[in-house]
Order: sequence, then C-alpha cells, then structure tokens
Amino acid sequence: MATPSLSWFCFVILLCSAAVEALEGGFSVELIHRDSPKSPFYDPFETPFQRVGKAVRRSIARVRGLRLNDEGEPSANITRIDGDYLINVTIGTPPVSIVAIADTASDLIWTQCLPCDDCFPQEAPLFNPRASSTYAEVDCNSDECHVVDRTNCSTRVFIHTSGIVGLSPGDASLVSQIGGNERTHFAYCLVPFFSTSKYTSKLTFGSDALLAGQGIVTTPLIIKSETLYYHVTLEGTSINGKKFEVSGSTEPDAEPGNMIIDSGTTLTWLPSNLYRQIEPAVSAAIDLPRAKDPISGYNLCYRSSGVLKGAPSITMHFTGADVALNWYNAFFELDENITCFSFVPTDGLPVYGNMAQTDFMISYDLTLDTLSFKPHDCAN
Repeated sequence: MATPSLSWFCFVILLCSAAVEALEGGFSVELIHRDSPKSPFYDPFETPFQRVGKAVRRSIARVRGLRLNDEGEPSANITRIDGDYLINVTIGTPPVSIVAIADTASDLIWTQCLPCDDCFPQEAPLFNPRASSTYAEVDCNSDECHVVDRTNCSTRVFIHTSGIVGLSPGDASLVSQIGGNERTHFAYCLVPFFSTSKYTSKLTFGSDALLAGQGIVTTPLIIKSETLYYHVTLEGTSINGKKFEVSGSTEPDAEPGNMIIDSGTTLTWLPSNLYRQIEPAVSAAIDLPRAKDPISGYNLCYRSSGVLKGAPSITMHFTGADVALNWYNAFFELDENITCFSFVPTDGLPVYGNMAQTDFMISYDLTLDTLSFKPHDCAN
C-alpha cells in the first residue's frame, strides 16, 4: 500500500465485473438493517425501544463525523460509526464472505486483512489475501493507489462488521467501478424501522434501478468536488400545508447542494434556521402531553404509542421535487409510550436521514445527476 498507516486494511479497488455486466438490467442485493435477525448485530434480548435508542445515538455520532469530513480535501474516513444497513458480499478466490456496511457517504470498498498487528476487533475472521488466487497488489504509483493515498485513516474501534462497501460518487466506490466507462444507476427501498424484523430492504444496480410509473418526483443531484457526498437542494418544509423556507437566497444554507442524503444516518438534520421555524408549527398541530426526550434532548416528544394521533402532514421541498412524508418518516417511538420527532437542528452539515427515506423507492441516476423518489411499500 502507499503508506504504512494503511497496511492493516485490504482495499478492494478493482472488481471482476464481467458477471455483473452480463446481467441485462442490473442486479439486486439484500440490505439488512443492523437490528434485523439476519444481522450479526442482532440481540434478541434487546427491546424495540433499546434498538431505537441506539439508532438515535449512532445518528448523532454519525453526523458529527460527517461534519468533520465536509471540510478540506476529499476523503473517506476509515472509521465505523455503526451504519444502519449491511450487505453480505464475497471477495477473493475461493470466495470469502464478509458483512459490510452499505454507505452512501463513503467511497472505498475495504476490509481488514492479514497480516495485521494493529487491527480493531471484529467477530469474523480476517481476510487472508495470500490465500486468494485472484489477489494482487496495486502499484503505489498507480491512479488506484493514489485514490487510497488521499484517504483519511482513523483507529476508532468498531466491531461485528468486516468493512464498508462505499456507494458514494467517488472513483473507488462500488457504484463507480461497476459502471465501467459509463456512470451507472442504483436504487434502494428501505423498509420502515418497525418492519425490519420481518423484511429486508433491497439495493439495485443498473437500468433496473430507474423508476417508472406514477408518483415519481425528481431533483438534481449535486456532486461537489470537495466532498464525496450526494448533495441535494432543500428549499423548505411544509407543515399541514404551510411552507417554511430555508432562510434567504443569499444565505449559505440556501445555496444549491445545501443538504446531503445519507443511508447511514437515522435522523434528519435540518438547517437550524429552518428547524426553528417548523418546530412551533409541529408542536401546535399535536394535542398530546409533552414528554422529555430520554436520549438526545433535541426532539419534540409526546406521551403516545403506536400511530401518533394528530401527526401533521409534512412535505419536504427539494428543487423540483415535493416529497410528502408518511407520519412514520418523521416520528418514531423512542421509549414505551414516548413518540418523538425525528427531525433535529444542526449548524453543521444538514442530512436527509434513512428514517425519512423509508417506504420510498429512491433512485440515483448518475448519468443525468438526478435523484428520484417514488412512494412504495418496501416490504413488498
């Protein structure tokens, strides 16, 4: 590898894509929520509320990490902040299975490998590249190794998963590699949090990822050279039909690409100037006793269980695309008889989280640089 600090990771830079290209229309894989019984994270003794609480904590940690990454040179931190969706992949010959995080905010495909004197703990055996007949080292002067050399490494400890499959627009990501000389398409449909014990989500690559039919709305994707994220432009949010705009067209928050969409963040983090406008409107719409948020201290919380009575209609206004949310895209049961608002304020990088994305087909067209939404029962 290019630097000694990277020697304890295997970077899967070049993929054998012939089998992928042979599948007309593309292919699909399972996306496994980390709290699904199919996940190595699954703890049958945890309550649903404990799982939700952990997801909120992960979301807070995740956004702190993304905020740091949004400054300076392009980078993809080799860290693990408990991303919410996993995929099973195999590498090497003979194939070795790894469970990796599917991450739209990372560009690398990597796993830990032998020999390793400075690895973080993981439950699965480390990949042994010398036991693979298709393993080959990459020259340090190659373009591929230059991509890895720009990577920002960290020794944060994380366990259970065996690595990350990056889905960002970066050159080293899976999305970029399977497209060959042409930019490709991918889509996913995330089942709601309360369905993850019964159903898995789907991640699709190729032309099958393009949406058709009624109800599709589309917004421009903005790929910024200084970050490896998928940016969209949030113009405002409507609460029960009243629109609140991201303040001022001259403000930085209102510039194109003022928010990223991320599969690994649970909550939705709004620009603080917008959140301050909508919080009173949400509060006024819900006639239920207030409760204290037992975890973050950010959220509007109410004494309620199950379907939140009186939940307001909420529409996200992206440039060219108005996305009308289901009540459970914006509210979640955080504890027994406590339901909270899943939107929180940030003065850092706003993030459209995965809870807001559930029960939508979300399609990334990297040829036209567009992002499309279509309401869908993702359990089916």
